[in-house]
Amino acid sequence: MSDDLPIDPERNTQSEPLSRAIGERYLTYALSTIMNRALPDARDGLKPVHRRILYAMRELRLSPNGAFRKSAKITGDVMGNYHPHGDAAIYDAMARLAQDFAMRYPLVDGQGNFGNIDGDNPAAARYTEARLAQTSETLMDGLTEDSVDFRPNYDGTLNEPVVLPAAFPNLLANGASGIAVGMATNIPPHNLHEVIDACLHLIKTPDARDDTLATLIKGPDFPTGGVIVESADTIAQNYRTGRGAFRVRAKWEQEDLGRGQWQIVVTEIPYQVQKSRLIERLAELIQTKKIPILADVRDESAEDVRIVLEPRARNVDPEQLMAALYRVSDLEVRFSLNMNVLIDGRVPKVCSLKEVLRAFLDHRREVLVRRANFRLDKIAARLEVLEGYLIAYLNLDRVIEIIRYEDDPKAVMIAEFGLSDVQVEAILNMRLRALRKLEEIELRAERDGLLEERETLQAMLADEAAQWSRIADQLKEVRNLFGKSTPEGQRRTLITEAADVEPIDMDAMIEREPLTVILSRMGWIRAMKGHQPLDAELKFKDGDGPAFALHAETTDKLMVFASNGRFYTLPANGLPGGRGMGEPLRLMVELPNEAEVIAVFPWRDGEKYLVASKAGDGFVVAASDILAQTKTGKQVLNGEALLCKPVSGDHVAVVGTNRKMLVFPLTELPEMARGKGVRLQRFGSGGGLLAADSLSDATFVTLAEGLSWPMSGGKTRTESDLGEWLGKRAGAGRMAPRGFPRDNKFA
Repeated sequence: MSDDLPIDPERNTQSEPLSRAIGERYLTYALSTIMNRALPDARDGLKPVHRRILYAMRELRLSPNGAFRKSAKITGDVMGNYHPHGDAAIYDAMARLAQDFAMRYPLVDGQGNFGNIDGDNPAAARYTEARLAQTSETLMDGLTEDSVDFRPNYDGTLNEPVVLPAAFPNLLANGASGIAVGMATNIPPHNLHEVIDACLHLIKTPDARDDTLATLIKGPDFPTGGVIVESADTIAQNYRTGRGAFRVRAKWEQEDLGRGQWQIVVTEIPYQVQKSRLIERLAELIQTKKIPILADVRDESAEDVRIVLEPRARNVDPEQLMAALYRVSDLEVRFSLNMNVLIDGRVPKVCSLKEVLRAFLDHRREVLVRRANFRLDKIAARLEVLEGYLIAYLNLDRVIEIIRYEDDPKAVMIAEFGLSDVQVEAILNMRLRALRKLEEIELRAERDGLLEERETLQAMLADEAAQWSRIADQLKEVRNLFGKSTPEGQRRTLITEAADVEPIDMDAMIEREPLTVILSRMGWIRAMKGHQPLDAELKFKDGDGPAFALHAETTDKLMVFASNGRFYTLPANGLPGGRGMGEPLRLMVELPNEAEVIAVFPWRDGEKYLVASKAGDGFVVAASDILAQTKTGKQVLNGEALLCKPVSGDHVAVVGTNRKMLVFPLTELPEMARGKGVRLQRFGSGGGLLAADSLSDATFVTLAEGLSWPMSGGKTRTESDLGEWLGKRAGAGRMAPRGFPRDNKFA
């Protein structure tokens, strides 16, 4: 009855701080992600999902020379027996192991559609078939010989290997990538022949330096080829620290078409770049005329990559064209190096090249010792049986008599010949055909061979140098299978230093055409062909209207000055066309939502501009100091900006919200590149919230010509004598002339 009583929540609840509870649980999750999902083991270079896939395929007897099996069957076995996660994730991982454009040495031999370099996904698991590749068989060689530890699977019904024996350094040969919690890994693939050469050198010289190993492993060797443009010093530094990056470019050649015509043919693209997206990007560059010297791009790829780039003119330099494309497309990428791996399957560490190779070699030595001890045990067991057989042959008539007439022949033979239980069982299980004389000779030969093998193994176990010699021989065997002597083992990625190419003046290549730029109040910008009337009626979105209209040319750089004091630069030839409503300016530059556009104008070299804030501070800035190189713009004026006007005349006229005007010489304004500036006009405190203490407008005047402003009816009024308002900079000024515009604006 007591078992049916309700549980008392107060007695069975333990209280602890929320921060501790969340911290402990998140730490458990983080450790699980790091150890069992994201980071590869330095010994076999595999993550748990890949290791389980290969082991499950081995259990299905999918040998490299055997039949293929449906991928759905393989995925199901992996999920049901070893990896209780989604079948889609398992199939994606297995498909990647079969992709020759993703793996330098594929571990799975796939049959069917396993995806392509264009970025297309593999076919469904029910349509594709797979089996183990020769490389996988090499990774699992000796798995049944107690070479590695096994552990129970997730439900305890089966056992799975903790790590594979790994006859070659798969971590470097095929690379790895993954994102854990608070750490990540990204290791490029390398040439197996070079990696084994480095291992052999490290066996011969255990205290070898990373720089020496870097001369043997020249750099990554990507399955898609390409060209690494890094110096030997940079590559050595990357391998020494375990962190860095490699610049990888597409491989191309100039194809002569005759009569002075030529085209560029790209035959290899950087690793992990999708060809379809690359071509879309190149087509976009042509459409937006960002690379005006590029006329066309075509994908003529079949089995191999062949991307054709046509120049706009025959006098274009191909090196300069490619240098321009490297900067704006994935024809050049940076592959980051972060050799963060699990040492002994337990400790995550960013390792140098030498540390990674040392972890593999130490693992190989442990595998060698365990396999040798396993073989010694097998030899001992077999020798025991052989000794029993030979005793039986020496006393064959007596053995037959005992078996024929004794009620308990086993006990009699043990007592009479001193045999062990195992030996007697083996004798009793002998076939009659094994009693021939030739069989005895074969047994003696087998015993002598086993004794010799045992002696060799024991000598090897007693001598560390002999162990390393055996490991070196095994590595050389693998090198012969997958090294440079085979077509797949040849280096695919070239390594060179980037050549100095003089950059192309893109502005000089843009066709000069007139434009009319329109910016609406809501921030939509467009460029209409030709110089249209600035007061022409245009269509805008509901609730929107014109804010700025100006004439420009396609070769111009358009400057946008905002109330946050930043200048933004837009190429006029990159603006959207005038057929629609345009595009939001804030998608082109990183203009904050609270910032308003104050001025838009074409940039002119040599000009100077007055920038001023609402607080009444300002200065003159040169055109060369306002060009922005990035979308974030360039900060020039500190404070809330009010205006930006090109410098002209010899005096500056300013007016405040208090309608007081001041005219002072232009020479009193300093020229600066950035800052708050100097006081233009002094305002009285006024008191209260309605204090007139801000600048309203400023303009430039030529003192001899006076100051003009528009009047109603299209008329203009000119105040020729400005002596009443003439003063020093930062003065208070006097009330504006009679008839001055009510909006306190000069124009």
